[in-house]
Amino acid sequence: EVQLQASGGGLVQPGGSLRLSCAASGFTFDNYAVGWFRQAPGKKREGVSCISVSDDSTFRADSVKGRFTISSDNAKNTVSLQMTDLKPEDTAVYYCAAFPARDPTDWRISYYCNDWTRYVSWGQGTLVTVSS
Repeated sequence: EVQLQASGGGLVQPGGSLRLSCAASGFTFDNYAVGWFRQAPGKKREGVSCISVSDDSTFRADSVKGRFTISSDNAKNTVSLQMTDLKPEDTAVYYCAAFPARDPTDWRISYYCNDWTRYVSWGQGTLVTVSS
């Protein structure tokens, strides 16, 4: 069974940092895209950052460029999101999700990790609150 476990949320002051982790069980991230999404109260869920683990290609939304960094640790089968210079508008429930980054019928075809509609496996959320 494919499972994702997100952790690392908490309360932090503006300008502070947090590191979120997404751990996988039941599969390995090797040929998957892993993404971090967030949903603030009253707002739609949005894709924040993602990585294609097979080639380490990454994407970050404009709102987090220069502040958030995504990385993978294949040995631990985890993907982390390092968040720095946090702002109150970063407050949200953060989710990690994954999908097979290569077409199952033709492995020569790969998909960009920021194709947000392809994510099919989801972890539970972790709350990040940025407040003084």
